[in-house]
Amino acid sequence: MSEELRFGLPLARHATSIDGLQRWDIPVHGDNRGWFKENWQRQKMVDLGLPDLGPVQNNVSFNKSRGTTRGIHAEPWDKFISVATGSVFGAWVDLREGAGFGTVYSTVITPAVAIFVPKGVGNAFQTLEDSTAYSYLVNEHWSPEAEYTFLNLADETVGIDWPVPLDQAELSAKDEQHPRLNDVAPMRFN
Repeated sequence: MSEELRFGLPLARHATSIDGLQRWDIPVHGDNRGWFKENWQRQKMVDLGLPDLGPVQNNVSFNKSRGTTRGIHAEPWDKFISVATGSVFGAWVDLREGAGFGTVYSTVITPAVAIFVPKGVGNAFQTLEDSTAYSYLVNEHWSPEAEYTFLNLADETVGIDWPVPLDQAELSAKDEQHPRLNDVAPMRFN
């Protein structure tokens, strides 16, 4: 059993450098067969300070190889992110209008860690292991008409220190073409 899973730790919420972005410790219970976790438990999490997410969709991104990198994408909905297998280096950039614009937070997500991402915060990840399943709940359905904000993964001004250098990582051509921070219009919400 991996030490990184931190078996037996209690459910806990932690603030981050980005307003509203929360890091969660998720209890993982393991034995010789493997492990189990309550990945989402509405009442317990709301009682500890998670906004009442009201998920309407659950998405899973399976990533075959270490170094697969996706993002940086900000959507007009909230997300609750975790991994079912493997681990990722996650990076978030505040792309909302306001004083926090451009603020960065990063951490490693294992099955024992989850992240709440408020709408307008750009989300990206890079797999640290082969066969990583990245899962996220959202509180709005995906729509091609929705307004999205994107940031280039290699933006120098936010300076994300990717574990696998981007020139050695697996990226989509679309993600490589996203604008630098100076050219990003901040997300605005009424």
